Amino acid sequence: MSADIRACFPGIRLTWADTGYAGKLVTWAAAHLHLTVQIVAKLAGQSTFVVLHRRWVVERTFSWINRCRRTVRDYERRPEHHAAMVQWAMIIIMTRRLARLEGRRSRK
Repeated sequence: MSADIRACFPGIRLTWADTGYAGKLVTWAAAHLHLTVQIVAKLAGQSTFVVLHRRWVVERTFSWINRCRRTVRDYERRPEHHAAMVQWAMIIIMTRRLARLEGRRSRK
């Protein structure tokens, strides 16, 4: 599986993860995927809501994905089917974004 990931995404060198993934993931990703995993941790003494560095990118992406009806809940029985629905949602998001960008270019 790790060879498949590197083949599909050879340009990715850095990823961010929540503190729940600290530990084995960091060493495994470095050894098998040749990735650097940075853990995004809460600030020392934090008791109220604070936007964490790069954390908003993940949360924003999840909200974009959840706009598609089939990804709001886990309707799929197989993980491959759910992964396909997430990929389909991202394709929809990116094509809409590209269409808007093209529309702006043609008006100029």
